[in-house]
Amino acid sequence: MSMNEIDAYLAVIEEPKRSTLAALRRDIASVIPDAQECISYGYPAFRWRGKVIAGFGAFKGHLSYFPHSGSVLTSLGDELASFSPSNGALRFAVDAPLPRQLVEQLVRIRLDQASVNDA
Repeated sequence: MSMNEIDAYLAVIEEPKRSTLAALRRDIASVIPDAQECISYGYPAFRWRGKVIAGFGAFKGHLSYFPHSGSVLTSLGDELASFSPSNGALRFAVDAPLPRQLVEQLVRIRLDQASVNDA
């Protein structure tokens, strides 16, 4: 059901936002292929072992990656200097996907946090 909800979310978003978010979706899924796609706080997300690990959303003038943890973005510091991080999101341009390597780092940091909390 949630995969269809995410498909529906993306279907109504104009280009190039849709393509950029579809690429982000694929990148996240490739890092955590066993995660379940879901909707969290009204936005597409990925749940792993019961915890939301990553999400994304479209806004008027930007796109956002949601790490679902307040410490993921701060742990990357200067690596995010060319983006617009806030407390709960990493904003990026509508026509410029996040680099795959950065997405992997963001997801792996959050996976590590979720794994520690499971222990």
